[in-house]
Amino acid sequence: MSRLGNKPIPVPGGVKIEIAGSNVTTTGPKGTLSWAVPSPIAVAVDGGEVTVSRPDDEKASRERHGLTRALIANMIEGVAQGYSIKLEVYGTGYSAKLSGKKLLLNCGYMGRGVGRVAQFEIPIPDGLQVTVETEAARGDNDPAKFTVTGIDKQAVGQFAAEIRKIRKPEPYKGKGIRYAGEQIRRKVGKQFAGGG
Repeated sequence: MSRLGNKPIPVPGGVKIEIAGSNVTTTGPKGTLSWAVPSPIAVAVDGGEVTVSRPDDEKASRERHGLTRALIANMIEGVAQGYSIKLEVYGTGYSAKLSGKKLLLNCGYMGRGVGRVAQFEIPIPDGLQVTVETEAARGDNDPAKFTVTGIDKQAVGQFAAEIRKIRKPEPYKGKGIRYAGEQIRRKVGKQFAGGG
């Protein structure tokens, strides 16, 4: 039996759960999320808890049992409190700014030819917000900082990963975009022997 799947999910105050057929809809102070539960998993609301059950021990049922419970728990937490991921941009002259519904990132890349672009314009998806705390990085120890927030855990994580992929941290000076608190394995640069 799935230990995680059988664990009931507590529903905090201010969050409403509605089940219509295989659709589960959660509504809370931060917004509304809905998701279609895969068959043959059953979801029920019992008092202040949500329970997830499966009819048999087939491989497909076992796989979906714990997953369904985890996704519904994430939906409840998302509409109640929301999710946020903090990112940092390291590198002299690197910056992060907001322009309407776009995040402007300057992280050292230059295009070729006449129309060289030093800035990435990343459209912010619907349902997500970006807040910039520090616009420009100063040196290699004082980064530009911004936060991605939203109610959908998967969407917040996906958008943060796509931003990080633009300029992954390099191992010599640590320049690039990284998650707050992320440790970068550093390498020692080339050492030149003295001439003689």
